[in-house]
Amino acid sequence: MPNLNAILSQAAGRFSLESLLSSLLTLLVCLLAVRLLMKLLRRLLSRTRLEERVRRYVLTAAKLLLYTLTVIFTAGSLGINMNSLVALLSVGGLGITLAAEDILGNVAGGLVILSSHPFSIGDFIESGGVSGTVGEISLNHTRLLTPDGYTALLPNKELAASKVINYTVLGRRRIVWKMSASYDAPTETVKQACRRAVEATPNILEDPEPTIFLTGFGESGIDYTVYCWTVTDDWWPTQFALAENLRREFAAAGVEIPYNKLDVKIVKGGE
Repeated sequence: MPNLNAILSQAAGRFSLESLLSSLLTLLVCLLAVRLLMKLLRRLLSRTRLEERVRRYVLTAAKLLLYTLTVIFTAGSLGINMNSLVALLSVGGLGITLAAEDILGNVAGGLVILSSHPFSIGDFIESGGVSGTVGEISLNHTRLLTPDGYTALLPNKELAASKVINYTVLGRRRIVWKMSASYDAPTETVKQACRRAVEATPNILEDPEPTIFLTGFGESGIDYTVYCWTVTDDWWPTQFALAENLRREFAAAGVEIPYNKLDVKIVKGGE
């Protein structure tokens, strides 16, 4: 493996005033080029739709690359064996890459998320069986605030490659509530009770219009489903208020909510 001390010792004897002046001139030219290229890159990025954080990450990576090239060019002007130095940097870079594979994967996933905008801070999302409000999007992970009051950290590598459901991208969210009614209750009577429950529930949007459908025939009753919409921030309290109103309106209309029953018949011996 190339040794940095050996590389420098081989070139130390060849240093001269001319080589030092040449390397100094090379360094100044490279620094000037870095400044001009970074200024041009900032101008180009300002015309894109990338988020400010992504722009900063790109600028940092570009600056690191340009300064690395500056070191290589300056070292070459001093007479240092560039093949050995490049090999040394390559081996070091490979070691760092292998050691930080997961971190780099998360960084790549973070850049994908920040550039493609599948969700933003404040959105309510679900991924990998975890749901919550997006509180932070960093290069390494995305932080979710769950309805249960705890924080979930999702690695960006997995998040960028998995299915993500964004419930708030439209600014409104649908409520789907299923109810079961007795077979003895007329269908129209049940639907009218559902409509009254919807009308009595605040924060339900008129557009899209709420709808009620007969959706199935169960063992103990007929299934009905209420579909309605509300703004994202009101989704939780609205669906619970709707459930209470449905129960009250069913009772007021005399509609029985069925439950599983077990009939036991006792047979005496010999019968």
